[in-house]
Amino acid sequence: MKKTLLMAALAAAAVGGAFGGGEQAVSTFTDKRDGKVYKIVEINGQVWFAENLNYAAEGSVCYGENGPVYGWRGNWYLSDAEVQANCAKYGRLYDWETAKQACPAGTHIPSDDEWTALTDYAGDLKTARWKLMSSTGWEINNGTDDYGFSALPGGNGYKGVFYNVGIYGSWWSATEYGADRAWCQYVSTLSYRWEKGTTGKTNLLSVRCVADKEAQK
Repeated sequence: MKKTLLMAALAAAAVGGAFGGGEQAVSTFTDKRDGKVYKIVEINGQVWFAENLNYAAEGSVCYGENGPVYGWRGNWYLSDAEVQANCAKYGRLYDWETAKQACPAGTHIPSDDEWTALTDYAGDLKTARWKLMSSTGWEINNGTDDYGFSALPGGNGYKGVFYNVGIYGSWWSATEYGADRAWCQYVSTLSYRWEKGTTGKTNLLSVRCVADKEAQK
């Protein structure tokens, strides 16, 4: 069933639209838990969500929900409409423990090795920055989105404050780095590399789901 759900959708890619300058085509996957429909794309044998997860798992939030956002003007609060618009555009933000359980059946948050397979396929971290970032939606320096991954800058959260929407994207991996930290991927509109690092497990990051291995065969 897991294989059928994901690969049958990819089989319909011939009627989908091409991304960027590459040959990958868009298809869709429906999360049966809430009916949300996500774009999916196959990249070098991996089947990825081409959007950030927006499943309202307990403990997840929209950017700006129940806390201030920080910018050069200081801290301020978003309206309910602005908060919901952030969820619709960027997906929700999750702490690490919540993220591990948030992806729908047949998918999971990628391990550090799975992220590395994606960025290595793009050539290196410098070229991955351009090829994986969406061609629209960043404040400056959009990517070329060659593979349809369409990374968007959903910002992040730390101790009840939200930062960097529009200029910074960060995504969890399933791989721990000690008791309190885990590996993550991130990129800034001002940087010229796709980056890999670690962050505290209680911080709030975006989630990209990838198909389980048996669903990709």
